[in-house]
Amino acid sequence: MKALFAALSLGLAFTAQAETYQIDPNHTQVRFQYSHFGLSTIVGLFTGVSGEVSYDPADPSAASVKASIPLAKVNTGVADLDQHLGSADFFDTAKFPNAEFASSKVEAVGDNQLKVTGTLKLRDVEQQVVLNVQLNALKNHPMSGRPAIGFDASTELKRTELGVGKYAPNVSDEVKIEITVEATVPKA
Repeated sequence: MKALFAALSLGLAFTAQAETYQIDPNHTQVRFQYSHFGLSTIVGLFTGVSGEVSYDPADPSAASVKASIPLAKVNTGVADLDQHLGSADFFDTAKFPNAEFASSKVEAVGDNQLKVTGTLKLRDVEQQVVLNVQLNALKNHPMSGRPAIGFDASTELKRTELGVGKYAPNVSDEVKIEITVEATVPKA
């Protein structure tokens, strides 16, 4: 009964069942922000994210997420900063073109709320991270008619723990991350 209520609360217009969704790189973003010497808050985003989400509204704990974030697609609105972030001082995109995330545990923690634990690999460093996830929708996509899922997630990371800590702590070690994902079941 609880699973049925959860499905109805998401506005399902189709039969709720386990599905594997392909992340839409055109409607998925990873946004970040950090303090620059305590003077300003710099924001940026990564686009072109790919991967897949498996989700069953009747059993959220069986969900999984795999995502690849192309680090060269960083955009802060400042070309010189984007280039510097891609250098060996930070992401070193020549050696490490992508950051990778793979979930290891998913927990339902409230109405349309999940806690997703997984491993983030950045450069040659792997670290466990926890994403706080808000399910936005689980419905047929208005354009394609295929089952789709949308969610927002957030977390906070420490750059020094991921091997990209240059200039810390003057440039803040803490980076706030916000993620928005749209994913659709691929065409048969």
